[in-house]
Amino acid sequence: MGVDGPSARRRVRTYPMRRTVFVLGVLGALVTGGFLAVREVFRWAVEHPGTATLVTVVVLPFVLALVVVAVRGMPRLRELRRAARAGKAEAEAEVARAAVVAEEAAPAVVDDPEPTAVRWSSVEDFLAMDAYAFEQAIARLCERDGCRDVQVVGGAGDLGADVLATTSDGRRIIIQCKRYCPTNKVGSQDMQRFGGTCYTVHEAEIAAVVTTSSFTEPAVDYADTCGIRCFDGDRLVAWSNGDGPTPWG
Repeated sequence: MGVDGPSARRRVRTYPMRRTVFVLGVLGALVTGGFLAVREVFRWAVEHPGTATLVTVVVLPFVLALVVVAVRGMPRLRELRRAARAGKAEAEAEVARAAVVAEEAAPAVVDDPEPTAVRWSSVEDFLAMDAYAFEQAIARLCERDGCRDVQVVGGAGDLGADVLATTSDGRRIIIQCKRYCPTNKVGSQDMQRFGGTCYTVHEAEIAAVVTTSSFTEPAVDYADTCGIRCFDGDRLVAWSNGDGPTPWG
């Protein structure tokens, strides 16, 4: 909180006065000391004229030389300072030019294009993959067709979810991937296990099972009842080739 009144004004005025008195005191001490030193030197010279003359003859040339060097060196010192400032400015300009050149030479940042087109033209292409590679392939197809936040989460403890994604219109899709040989169909038990988690655990808005094989009739009936989309090998290849719908389409 500020202090008003005459006492505050007195303190404001006395601070510069104290500083002035201190400076004058220091100057006075220097002048007095110099005067006393000169007086003592003069007294010593009167008492020892021969020694004083010898000292003067020896010391005076050095003093004069120092004075001449100082006087002549002042312009040179100024030139050095100017040269230093000019050199600094030139160096800063060079750094700025180098930065501009480096920026111009740097490769332009190009927005990442759409995911590289992927196409597997037959079920055999998918069967040649292992289970993890098959899940990765499905994830790439999702990315290619506009899904975002695509994750491959298949593995132990996945609770039926192998690929999670968000469609271009904002719906959450859960895909279970079944890389089965043609003679091994996706059965109703597989579908029931997925149906028990896709909505309640993973909060899917769209649930789909994608397989390289096909589905048994009980599995299809259960999927129809639960609203799970079934993608067999033929539909998978059509999706991959761009000839058929997506699991969320």
